[in-house]
Amino acid sequence: MKIERFEDIEAWKAARSLAGAVYGLTRKPALSRDFGLRDQMRRSAVSVMANIAEGFDSRSTQEFLRFLGYAYRSTSELQSHLYVVLDQGCLDDDSFDVLYLQASTVQRLLNGFIRYLKGPRNHE
Repeated sequence: MKIERFEDIEAWKAARSLAGAVYGLTRKPALSRDFGLRDQMRRSAVSVMANIAEGFDSRSTQEFLRFLGYAYRSTSELQSHLYVVLDQGCLDDDSFDVLYLQASTVQRLLNGFIRYLKGPRNHE
């Protein structure tokens, strides 16, 4: 499938789903009162989507790769926040595993896309 808009990128679709899950989690009473952590989790989840979209409209493959790297790192940041939420008892082990795996899936898709863009036919 040809990618014509950022919404066609599988990693962006997965990041959108992850952001929705993070917003769902942070609406729960235990997290809704921890404004700093709640907002940081939301910002990192949204950052993944935004960096993919922003990079898509960049002027070069190298710049796009840079933004995909930012998206990857924002996903790592979110995974770290999930540990805080788990350790504070705001998230059970099963829910943690589901969200962590969802974030890992986004990272896997980003890695695959990065490898594709770095391929020999895609250099500018």
